[in-house]
Amino acid sequence: MNRRPGLSARLKLTISYAGFLLLAGALLLAVVWIFVLRWLPEINARSIQRRFGAVIITGPNRSEVLRGFAPAMAMALAFLLVFGLVGGWILAGRMLAPLTRITEAARMAANGSLSHRIRLPGPNDEFRELADVFDTMLEQLQSHVTEQRRFAANASHELRTPLAISQALLDVARNDPTRDQGELIERLHTVNTRAIDLTEALLLLSGADRKNFTGEPVDLSLIAEEAAETLLPLAEKRQITLDVTGERTQTFGSAALILRMATNLIQNAIVHNLPDGGTVTIHTEPRHDASVLRVENTGHRVPPELLPTLTEPFQRGTQRARTDEHAGVGLGLAIVHSIVRAHDGTLDLTPRPTGGLLVTIRLPSEPQAPPPAA
Repeated sequence: MNRRPGLSARLKLTISYAGFLLLAGALLLAVVWIFVLRWLPEINARSIQRRFGAVIITGPNRSEVLRGFAPAMAMALAFLLVFGLVGGWILAGRMLAPLTRITEAARMAANGSLSHRIRLPGPNDEFRELADVFDTMLEQLQSHVTEQRRFAANASHELRTPLAISQALLDVARNDPTRDQGELIERLHTVNTRAIDLTEALLLLSGADRKNFTGEPVDLSLIAEEAAETLLPLAEKRQITLDVTGERTQTFGSAALILRMATNLIQNAIVHNLPDGGTVTIHTEPRHDASVLRVENTGHRVPPELLPTLTEPFQRGTQRARTDEHAGVGLGLAIVHSIVRAHDGTLDLTPRPTGGLLVTIRLPSEPQAPPPAA
């Protein structure tokens, strides 16, 4: 934005300091004039008189004192003006030094450098509080930008894979017209379905992060039953037993997103399970001011050091990766985590001692009040 040039804050403060000091000096001299000089007599001559045995000394009159006082007053005011300007310039510079550091940090951030921190020393005051808030904002912004860049790079890599496979299959079909067209079409269909699933997952993940949904009362128990019923054919195919228990559990949020959250959790529990004879237990219950959804599954042991990576986009984990048609795109728990975070809830992952995973989700049972305006 183009602005007309103006005085700097330091110069304005300097002029203000000097003006107040000059005004205070003028008021002080005025007090001296009003309450001291006004009481001097208006006598034109000095004399020494004797009256009744006492000596009366008559000093200089008011006009003489005023003639001597006026130049001294002017010099004092001039000194106060110079002293106020010089002292005000120094004081304003010291006072505004933290603001200069904050401005430099903001300028560096505007140029793309988000790693710089102010870290203003000294006791807490308004400038240091502003610097600390600015540092916190830069840290969160840097983390968000880094996460978005990593997500974009991973998404590009994941999307490139099915496109490259499709290109290779089409090249094979063009170079070998005698190849079985049915097999080619089937493989293209599988690759295309995977690309569509990945795109929809990315869109859902982006929408959940922005919290662009309308909240409504949602019964977690009904959501769990609907998700389990939808995935029952997959569970039966893998000989996995689904067990849904619990009671009416009310929460508030987007029914579609919460259904997708429960579906992803249950599908993840089915896919990452024992080859056959495994179980998946889904339980809902109200607890204090939270609504709890637990999904527990049997399976292979999950190393504790692997847990922090499970909610990262495209992180499948070497011991949890699948190569079949239900391998997913590495976004299942990432989407769950994003939906839980969008609903101001918590997500806990706990490895079972005998193998498998226990996932506990806590969502607010009532709408969250917006934070008070500053």
